[in-house]
Amino acid sequence: MTDRPPAVTALDLPMLDPLPEATQKYFDVCTEKLGMIPNVLQAYAFDVDKLNAFTAMYNDLMLAGSGLSKLEREMIAVAVSSINRCWYCQVAHGAAVRQLSSDPKLGEAMVMNYRVAPIDARQRAMLDFAAKLTKASAEIEEGDRQALRDVGFSDRDIFDIASVTGFFNMTNRVASAIDMQPNEDYHAAHR
Repeated sequence: MTDRPPAVTALDLPMLDPLPEATQKYFDVCTEKLGMIPNVLQAYAFDVDKLNAFTAMYNDLMLAGSGLSKLEREMIAVAVSSINRCWYCQVAHGAAVRQLSSDPKLGEAMVMNYRVAPIDARQRAMLDFAAKLTKASAEIEEGDRQALRDVGFSDRDIFDIASVTGFFNMTNRVASAIDMQPNEDYHAAHR
């Protein structure tokens, strides 16, 4: 019996082999910076166009300039993923919250219930908005947006909060549908 790496998803969609040169370079950078290729990237690597679309949107929302800090965007990812019970994203983005905050307790609280996390009023309002958008998007109204303005968010920030929330609601559903598994390294990271 040979040792096989754990399956990335429940679907039989093998990675392109060989990967396009640009994709291989991107995966090499991930390995260099993270020590691994996140399974979400491997899951999309059966179709380079889908992978490129996913990474372009992710990189824009999570890494590009914004009035939201990288930690705040990761906090949204975890709060949304917790509501949706997305195993992959709770583990992967919980690790990112632990890393960016240097606080393992914050990462755990965010995964379990952001309402018990030691966060400020601004972050609480942001996550309350993301939670409502996740659970009942049709019920968002001007008062919800005004509550964000009242704690210092600009209209651009509100757009970014909504976009990050929407992205993770989509990716949570895909990850759950295909039984995407988190990389083992995430479990012990930044504790």
